[in-house]
Amino acid sequence: MILDGRLESSVAQAVHVLREGGLVGMPTETVYGLAANAEDVQAVAKVFVRKGRPAEHPLIVHVAQAAQASHFAADAPLFAQRLMDQLWPGPLTLILPRRAGVAQAAAGGQNSIGLRCPSHPVAQALLRACVIEGIHGLAAPSANLFGRISPTAAAHVQADLGQDLLVLDGGACEVGIESSIVDCTRARPVLLRPGLISRARIEAACGESLADELDMAQQAGQNAPRASGTLEAHYAPRAKLRLMDAKSLQRALDLLGGDIDATRQPGTVSAATRNASTGGSGADQATIAVYSRAVLASRSSGIVRRRMPDDAAETARQLFAVLRGFDDQGVKLIWVETPPDEPQWEGVRDRLQRAAAA
Repeated sequence: MILDGRLESSVAQAVHVLREGGLVGMPTETVYGLAANAEDVQAVAKVFVRKGRPAEHPLIVHVAQAAQASHFAADAPLFAQRLMDQLWPGPLTLILPRRAGVAQAAAGGQNSIGLRCPSHPVAQALLRACVIEGIHGLAAPSANLFGRISPTAAAHVQADLGQDLLVLDGGACEVGIESSIVDCTRARPVLLRPGLISRARIEAACGESLADELDMAQQAGQNAPRASGTLEAHYAPRAKLRLMDAKSLQRALDLLGGDIDATRQPGTVSAATRNASTGGSGADQATIAVYSRAVLASRSSGIVRRRMPDDAAETARQLFAVLRGFDDQGVKLIWVETPPDEPQWEGVRDRLQRAAAA
C-alpha cells in the first residue's frame, strides 16, 4: 500500500506499523529504504528475510538528528563530530563504535554501527514521530531485493517487495544513489563508499585527509568494518551490464550492422524500439540498450538508446531509474559509457562498476 508521505495521518500509520514490529518503505534523499525499529531484533530479522540479504551484512541506522547518535554509538572522534555538524542531515553515513547491547542485529553482529541522518522531509517527519514513541532509530537498507537496483520511487519498492508493504511516497529521490560511507572507527577517516558528497568536501568538513582503506587495515592488522553496498557485485539490473569507453561503444555498434529502413525519416522511432519501449514482445523486440554521454551512430533499429547527462549529479539522480527502465523494456544487454575519471563522477562510476561485476 502506497501512502502520501506528506500527510500526518500516513506518517502516524507508518509509526504504528513500526511500533508493532512491522516494516515500512521510507523515502530518503538518496534511495528508498526498508525501515524497521533498529532495536527490535525480530523486526530487523524481517528486513533481512524480505530483502534476501545475509544476516551478517550490516544495516544503516537512520536517526532524526545528530544528538541521537550517542544512543547507538559508544564514541565519536572529533573528525566524526565535525562531519555530523557540517554534513548532517544529508547523504552521509558514519561508521562508529557501537554501544554494547544496542542494535547488535542491525549492525550484523559487528562492534561498529553505521549511522545516518537523512534530509528528506518525509524521512525526518517519520523519524521524529518515532522518537516520540520511543523508537530511537530506524534500520533501513535500500528497499529492494539484495544485490539488485536500488529504488528511487515508491513504485519501485512495491515492484520489488510486494503490494502488501506500506510505503510512504515522498516522490522521486533527489540524489538517486546511496550515501557516502566514512569509517570513523580508526585513527583517520576512511571512505568506504563514495556518493554525492565528494572526497574534497568530506576532507574539508572533518579537517582530516581521507586515508586509504587498504593501508589503514594493514597498519592496524585488521580488516575494515563491513558496510552496506560495498560488495564487489551490487546494484545490478537483470540485463547484463557492460562498461565501455565511447570509442569501444561505437565500434560495438558498427559491428552490429544495421537493419534500419532506408525510407524512414531521421528521428522517427523504429518498430523494434517502439515494441521495447512499450513492453512489447516478439522477434523485433530490442535486446540491447545504450546509455552514453557521447552521441553515437548506429544503423540498427533494434537498439534502445538513452542519453546520459553531462552533469554527474543529474546522472546519479536518474541512474537507477534508467537501468530499471531498460529492464522493464526486456533488453538483455546494457552498454554504458564509462563515466569520466573525475572526482564528481566517483559515486556514479562506483555504482556502475559494481553493477557490471554482477
